[in-house]
Amino acid sequence: MLSSLWNLGAFIVALSILVAVHEFGHFWVARKCGVKVHRFSIGFGKVLFKWFDKQGTEFAVAAIPLGGYVKMLDGRIDKLSAGDEAFAFDQKTVWQRIAIVSAGPVANFILAVIAFFFMYMIGVNSAKPIVETTEFNSPMSVLQDEKHFQVVAINNQAVEDWDSLNLALVNQIGENQFNITIQPLKDSHQPLKNNNAGLSSEPTKSFTVSLQDWQFDPKTESIISSLGFIPYRPAIYLEVGQLTKGGAADKAGLRIGDKLLSIDGEKLNNWQQFVALIQKNAQQTLQLEIERGTITQTVKLTPAARKLESELIQGHIGVSPAMETYPEEYRVKLQFGPLAALDRAIEQTGVLTKLTFNTIVKLVTGDISVKNLSGPVAIAKGAGMSANYGIEYFLGFLALISVNLGLMNLIPLPVLDGGHLLYYFFEVVTGKAVPERVQEIGFRIGGAILITLMLIAILNDFDLL
Repeated sequence: MLSSLWNLGAFIVALSILVAVHEFGHFWVARKCGVKVHRFSIGFGKVLFKWFDKQGTEFAVAAIPLGGYVKMLDGRIDKLSAGDEAFAFDQKTVWQRIAIVSAGPVANFILAVIAFFFMYMIGVNSAKPIVETTEFNSPMSVLQDEKHFQVVAINNQAVEDWDSLNLALVNQIGENQFNITIQPLKDSHQPLKNNNAGLSSEPTKSFTVSLQDWQFDPKTESIISSLGFIPYRPAIYLEVGQLTKGGAADKAGLRIGDKLLSIDGEKLNNWQQFVALIQKNAQQTLQLEIERGTITQTVKLTPAARKLESELIQGHIGVSPAMETYPEEYRVKLQFGPLAALDRAIEQTGVLTKLTFNTIVKLVTGDISVKNLSGPVAIAKGAGMSANYGIEYFLGFLALISVNLGLMNLIPLPVLDGGHLLYYFFEVVTGKAVPERVQEIGFRIGGAILITLMLIAILNDFDLL
């Protein structure tokens, strides 16, 4: 429940920022073009509070935080009084109207650059893409003879951490193949420095990965695991590393450093086996054999029960394993000074824009299934998770969604900004405005397509497709 409320809160904050920036783009350029603005609203429905500026524009925050709008004086809708023509949107030149409409998406791209700028100024802790091995009979099995390597590029596009690798791989959805460049590592503590192949004695290797038989379900797996990468992970020991005060393990008398030997006579071989037994035995008393120092003893352990979102009951005891220290040289902190951060922010915005554009094209051509569309529930979960990790990750999430919103609005679909721009560019070419009746038909068709896509996305969220 608390997790859902947190996700909802983070989603509302993110959406409100995105909408406010998008609508401010329209508002600011409209004002510069001399258009009278009646209302600037964040949200729909009942107005919660409002205020007016010196030019008479009403600024409002409404009850339903799922969008917003800027209401301008428009002779097609409003009855114009004498002298109002100069301030009406429809009376402006076609290039002024194009500027006003395109300002919303442009503002979203600018927001993405700003968000990335502050993210890189704060610094993002990440990990280099070190791969231990690859799964047999997977697309990555072409690298089955390679053990312990760092991925340095996808299709000659450099990658420096798992996030950039993930984005590069997402861009391969719908393709037949891609090229991967790796840097073999001599041992478990010699990753590539700054991803510069020249600093390693091991030569880089390139492979072509076929995607002909690749199946990817984003609801059940990550793109990394679906391709067959097995990332490097520190060794996990069958030993208590941390205890939650008041948890079932703490109440049973377990201590940090206890080695776990067996449960109800079943020998424990790894931590995953131990977790599985705990999870399926909620509120069942278990006989846990442990080794404390040189003494072997048995304790009674009763896992507490918790209900998952799927309504399943799962046992938990409030304990974490002892594990090998993650090598410091495998970590990377993406933090830069102002100029470098701005350069990186612009570059990353460009990468996301290209990725989003390619995804839209592949959806239209059928290379990507509509089952990959995400709706508000998935976005809310993403907002909540990124907010949990810290402000720098939330800024990255905000930039990602802002780029998506900006580009989606430029799709030449009536009811979206791109649809309006399509009509105005037709006017530029022909010298005549698109007839109102044709525009109205286009808006109805566009609205129907948009509602259908939104419905598909929502159904995907609830796994109903």
